[in-house]
Amino acid sequence: MKNATVIAIGNQKGGVGKTTNSAHLAAALGSLGNSVLAWDLDVNYGLTSHFGIPEQAYTGTFHVLTGEREVEDVILTNEDPDIDLPENVHVIASSRELEQINQYLAKNDPFFTPHSVLQEPIRKLRSQYDYIILDTAPNTNVATTVASYISADYFIISTLPERLALEGMKNALKDVQRAQRADRNPNLKLLGVIVSGMDKRIRKAREYDEAIKASFQEAGQGNSSKFESTISRAAAISRAQASGQTVIQSEPNHRTVKEFISWAEEVENRVKEFQALAEEDSRGLVNG
Repeated sequence: MKNATVIAIGNQKGGVGKTTNSAHLAAALGSLGNSVLAWDLDVNYGLTSHFGIPEQAYTGTFHVLTGEREVEDVILTNEDPDIDLPENVHVIASSRELEQINQYLAKNDPFFTPHSVLQEPIRKLRSQYDYIILDTAPNTNVATTVASYISADYFIISTLPERLALEGMKNALKDVQRAQRADRNPNLKLLGVIVSGMDKRIRKAREYDEAIKASFQEAGQGNSSKFESTISRAAAISRAQASGQTVIQSEPNHRTVKEFISWAEEVENRVKEFQALAEEDSRGLVNG
């Protein structure tokens, strides 16, 4: 039986590659032989569109959270009509209906709490996948955003090598730290920071990349939470998105495919490192 690793990807600022990175991390992990569920939790349904799924063509996130459908019944696969997903990847779609979720739940469920709406669906899904990737909205006003921080095992901050994106990244880190409170999700770990839209020919981009690395330096250890992998700026990514695919599907020999695969391998290695540390801590408590 599987026990999925749940990873939320986000940033307070929009337009920082969050959805593109969510789609491509899912595709890259799938290409490495993992079973992956990509779950769109954004009212702008960017991940849904990225995979070429028309808005409201299928039931999805809103219908699960309102109790209209069971989570297992809204999962999209390549067996569904007109669906072309990456290898080993399944999807739960979103739509504009999600804008109404807070009001709907507050009106219809007197016990509604925003942070809890994903916990039961994710519990049901853990045994079916190796990874569950949560693509979050770029704000905490939607119930699903708060819930993703509370329900995830790990969080990845997506950012660009730009000043405004750097500021948004710091706000995202504060949200992770708030979610890590003992009465919320003390087990949540910052898995890393991924920099995309990188053009190493531009000096400012290189400088911001180094600034991000320094911002997440671990005190006294010389390590940074920033991933070593970076994702280059490339027209191929936009072309793939326009065609409802990932670049891993549309142009498998493009240089950015190697970057996404490299990043996915880093993600897997970091998860294993965190799990090993958790096992050591657990043994220490037992032996103590």
